[in-house]
Amino acid sequence: MERKSEKNGLINLLLLIAAGAIAYGVARYGNTLAGLVSTVFMGIGALIAIVSWFQMRLEERERLEKLEFDELSKTAASSALFNAQETEVFPAQRSREQFERFFVPAFTVLLFLLQAGGAFLLWRWLAKILITPMQPSTAYLSAGLFALIGLVLFLIGKYSTGIARLEGLRLVRPGASYMLFSAFLCWAAPVAIGLVMVLGFPRADLYFAKAFSLILTLIALETLVNLILEIYRPRMKGKVARPIYESRIVSLLGQPDGLVSTAAQTLDYQFGFKVSETWFYKFFQKRLAMLILLQVGVLLLSTSMVFIDAGEQALLERFGRPVEGRELLGPGAHLKLPWPIDKVYRYPTDQIQSFNVGFVPDPGRENDKTVLWTVSHAKEENFLVANRDLVQLNDATNNAAAGKRPPPVSLLTVSIPVQFQITNLLAWAYNNEEPDTLLNHIANSEVVRYLVSADLQEIMSHGRSDAANILRDRIQQEADRRKLGAHILFVGLQDIHPPVKVAPDYEKVVAAIHTKEANILAAQADGIKTNAMAEAQAFKLISEARVACQRQEVDAMARAALFTNQIPAYEASPSVYSSRAYLQTFARSVAGARKYILLSTNAQDVVILNLEDKIRQDLLDTITVPPPKK
Repeated sequence: MERKSEKNGLINLLLLIAAGAIAYGVARYGNTLAGLVSTVFMGIGALIAIVSWFQMRLEERERLEKLEFDELSKTAASSALFNAQETEVFPAQRSREQFERFFVPAFTVLLFLLQAGGAFLLWRWLAKILITPMQPSTAYLSAGLFALIGLVLFLIGKYSTGIARLEGLRLVRPGASYMLFSAFLCWAAPVAIGLVMVLGFPRADLYFAKAFSLILTLIALETLVNLILEIYRPRMKGKVARPIYESRIVSLLGQPDGLVSTAAQTLDYQFGFKVSETWFYKFFQKRLAMLILLQVGVLLLSTSMVFIDAGEQALLERFGRPVEGRELLGPGAHLKLPWPIDKVYRYPTDQIQSFNVGFVPDPGRENDKTVLWTVSHAKEENFLVANRDLVQLNDATNNAAAGKRPPPVSLLTVSIPVQFQITNLLAWAYNNEEPDTLLNHIANSEVVRYLVSADLQEIMSHGRSDAANILRDRIQQEADRRKLGAHILFVGLQDIHPPVKVAPDYEKVVAAIHTKEANILAAQADGIKTNAMAEAQAFKLISEARVACQRQEVDAMARAALFTNQIPAYEASPSVYSSRAYLQTFARSVAGARKYILLSTNAQDVVILNLEDKIRQDLLDTITVPPPKK
């Protein structure tokens, strides 16, 4: 029996390797993604078959060693051989125990890493791959070859699993289960090819490949769970352990009829007693089909009623076509045929939806209250916009070579939110494929067309509101031409600025423009001030001249009148008049001079004059003599 298990394990190993290599070549020849992903499972199954076959050989060596030991023990009852340690007597048993203790867990960890890494790489590859159309000649031939490979794997795998179940060959089960599962995957590849080539579903092959990747992810998670449960599994002496690298998911998918038995074996293995002999298990095994049918029936009946939320409308389709008379479902409860006969697709028709043109919002900067030109606050795109200043600059530098003149355009960064509402759901859903993407492309196209013909200074200043209205009308006209069934509500042009990299240079230009304007205004102010001062000075000189003229006239008239009045006084008393005139003239002449009065003239006094000016007053100068009392 051990020889048969080792032979079956070797056949499974060689068949998995050969089938995987042939399937890979056929998948590349037919350009089928599902076929390529199925070869990954064949490769993993080949690795498991190698380890299980090597473990079979170790157990076979241990069996032969025990047979030899039994023969020797019958011929030599007392020998030095029996005085040795058990590890020295049974080296094959020690090798098998060390293999199961160290190598099998390490291989299972490596298997988990391969499965998880393979699933991750497959998801990334399938997410980025570009679907290329299949050629009919190669596609149909590949489908036939995959069906043939699946048939061979199924026949040999079914035989191996039957032998393993009947004779209890636990190490044959892992490789045989992978063979059966690989057979079903090989049969799924022609189904995917048929959906693509016959029914016209070009992404069916991709969906099958993604489903296979999801199964690989589940198998990797199961391997991780097996490693964890192996730590806490109860060890019973004499009970043969199940290989921890064996996948129950693969066994279940490869043998769907053994669902209950697989679950029972799992429970027996984990809990250490015969769960399959309890009354509950027997009842469950007998009524399983009825319970499954009941659950499926309840599930299908639950899909016969649908509730549409407020603010939504739904499309009702039967076998992919609108139901006549009930194409649109409004808010409320509605009855329909069970899924997948009738399907409902919901749309938020009353909701204001929006998308962005020219930028992708940065979640880390949504709460920023201040937005600067010099700081990038989103993933922005640059648009070409006309620049009238560059046209004037080119006209002013006509002597330069024509090839060296800069084009009359500039770069501009815009963040344009576009808000719209679905007004005709049938037109939105059926007239165009992916209407939201189409509307986004229309908005981008109209923004590019408008900005190329717009002026930079105008759109960044007073022309912003008009530009938003023009863009809204253009997007609406193009959407109506494409029969999108959407109404454009708002197009925002709030965030318009030069690119972040050129913002400092743009600020320098703006600062230079403002400095020029400030200098012009300062010169104008200085001119106004100078003219006003000149006019005021002229007015002052004219006024002073007029005053001087009037003063001269009045003085002349006063002197003439004085002379007229002096003649009678002189004629009345010439001596008195002369003395008075002399004294008045003397008083006016010495009014500002210091005077010293000598009371007597006949005394022999020595007069000392101190002609120094007093800097400050002394005590005698501050004394005031009170007036005499009357």
